[in-house]
Amino acid sequence: MKDHRQSLYAEVTQRIITELEAGRLPWVQPWDASRCACTMPGNAVSGRGYSGINVLILWSAGVEQGFTSQRWLTYRQAEQAGGHVRRGEKGTVICYADRFTPRDEVDKAQSEDREARTVAFLKRFVVFNTDQCEDLPDALIGSTLPLNPIVAVEQADRIIQASRADVRIGCGEAYYSPVQDYVAVPPQAAFHEPINWYRTALHELGHWTGHTSRLGRDQAGKFGTGAYAREELVAEMASAFACASLGIVPTVRHADYVGAWLEVLRADEKAIFRAASAASKAAEFLLSCGEAQA
Repeated sequence: MKDHRQSLYAEVTQRIITELEAGRLPWVQPWDASRCACTMPGNAVSGRGYSGINVLILWSAGVEQGFTSQRWLTYRQAEQAGGHVRRGEKGTVICYADRFTPRDEVDKAQSEDREARTVAFLKRFVVFNTDQCEDLPDALIGSTLPLNPIVAVEQADRIIQASRADVRIGCGEAYYSPVQDYVAVPPQAAFHEPINWYRTALHELGHWTGHTSRLGRDQAGKFGTGAYAREELVAEMASAFACASLGIVPTVRHADYVGAWLEVLRADEKAIFRAASAASKAAEFLLSCGEAQA
């Protein structure tokens, strides 16, 4: 089981490294909006959205194979819905990570008067895009329409306002100050295309979520260190996840930290899993601010 789990970590991490080495950011959605709406991947049957590393895996599979939606389901779910996966179609492997407490550990912990230790596990699942299936009900195969860009911007504005973050607009650069707990971004006029202001603002707000009073991530790393690169990776993906959830499609892709990210990923095959999980939590934190004000 341990070797199987480690091989899965290594397999997914190598896939991300290959994308980065090719100059592509796997958490950016370079799809054709006329074919596939800018959206987060979700289960076609349960409606539940995928998170963490699975977002990157499914986005990549969708782009590579030209799927027209980000709706996925298992082989069994397709059959239970009255349809089936077409013969010869290859599924996409996603991961489920959790922790459990072995029964003997519970007994041992009680006898030693301590907290029981948990054990991490990673499990594979194979899912298929609805494009790979036939005879599914119309309710499952209907593509999610992209949000009206104006509405999406309004939603982003509401999130920024509802977060009550100290956002200072007008400086010459974008950054987050962990010590003083404020976000600085240039004015929209400084961007060639205004939509890209939102990607930058959400990136810095991704950092803002990591403050000790919120999600409590390690933000003590100095520029050029592994800790700094890991936090940048989280903020970058948090912005991508939030933009996808809001239907915002930026036109500028920044890859300033690719070299540092590659070093982190090569040194630790679990780093991308941790970063993607933290990014999902950061994006959910920001999006929940807007929901509270809706």
